[in-house]
Amino acid sequence: MVSRGILLILALIGMTSAAYAEGINEVTADYLARTWVLICACLVFFMQIGFLAFEVGCVRKKNTDVIAMKNVIDWLVTTVFFFLLGFGLMFGKSLNGVIGTSLFLGKGVTEQGGMGWEFFLFQLAFAGTAATIVSGATAERLSFKAYLMMCCAMAAVIYPVFGHWVWGNAFLSDNRPWLVELGFIDFAGCSVVHNVGAWSSLIGCWFLGPRIGRYRSDGKVAPLDTNGLLWACVGTLALWFGWWGFNGGSNLQFNESVGLIIFNTNMAGSSAGLTAFLHCTFFQKNRDLGYKTLGGILAGLVSITACCHVITPGSAFVIGILAGIIHNWSFELVLNKWKIDDVVGAIPVHGFCGMLGLLSVALFGEPDLLPKPALEQLWIQCIGIAVCFVWTVFASFILFAFIKVFIGLRVQAMHEIEGLTLDESEDRSENE
Repeated sequence: MVSRGILLILALIGMTSAAYAEGINEVTADYLARTWVLICACLVFFMQIGFLAFEVGCVRKKNTDVIAMKNVIDWLVTTVFFFLLGFGLMFGKSLNGVIGTSLFLGKGVTEQGGMGWEFFLFQLAFAGTAATIVSGATAERLSFKAYLMMCCAMAAVIYPVFGHWVWGNAFLSDNRPWLVELGFIDFAGCSVVHNVGAWSSLIGCWFLGPRIGRYRSDGKVAPLDTNGLLWACVGTLALWFGWWGFNGGSNLQFNESVGLIIFNTNMAGSSAGLTAFLHCTFFQKNRDLGYKTLGGILAGLVSITACCHVITPGSAFVIGILAGIIHNWSFELVLNKWKIDDVVGAIPVHGFCGMLGLLSVALFGEPDLLPKPALEQLWIQCIGIAVCFVWTVFASFILFAFIKVFIGLRVQAMHEIEGLTLDESEDRSENE
């Protein structure tokens, strides 16, 4: 009897120890996930520096101060308006899968269990990226006041509404966003971040028209002196580094998948940049070789963003090759055929190659990792692409039309020629 009692006590101690160890493991995993997401939020925020440097390298020296300030100001505006309204619309309790209805002003963010402010910061950094894309595309002629209003609308409404349709169940798992229910996959933002930023840039550039002197009387592109490849190279490398957090953090936990996600990201950027360089050299007579190479790298990083969790490194390599070619082709299309003056090449990088990434989910995704058969998944991805385009173009058209009527979009010709400053008053002579 004594020996049986001892054995029973030892068994109870063993069960208690196992339960305690399991509890410790759960707590450790939770803190590890929180730490990883917070680190990745910092990496995505670091991309603001990358965008700033890249844009400074693409504009003329006389406008570098203003473009740099825009990249600072858009973070301030995005933080405030995403906190007030955007986060709630994107991740709050869903109304029929269409829009969030809670979590405004951060209320309830820490009451849901799991991640709270770590998740908020990570998503805030994504929202800032979408707004910054428009800054570069519309540089050197969009007024500062108009840009501030655009940032407000992007952070508060345009980005969060579509984001809810794609990621609305990422914070409250009971939500049933309609595109998610359909089976649409966008792991880290090819549509939510990049396509939204690109199509808003397209509408903004269309409203603004090209910079003075960008096109000759015969319609051909006139070269404009830029601040130089140095800053653009610095910006590209900074963005590349931040992209590891952009995609790796979208896993929302630190596990065996993270290494593959980041490696796929790096592979696509490398093969795309090399392909863009070779394609421009042999097929485009070295036109804009430096900027196409850098843009090709970014195009590869964008194109892998939707699918990096469901593909192999070999597929990432192929996707990068396609991204490099598509980038160079669409670069020429936008600039020479459509006559759209996109200063940083945002539409080819974030628009065309963003669509490539979304299609690659079905075209290259491992079948056992996709919710639908390949052809059905491809159809669903096409629906998501079309919905993103229609929503963003519709909302951006209303926004830029409103700004044009009530505030004014473009700086005065005199200021554009002399160089932009934060002072957009009619006569700056008294302050000079």
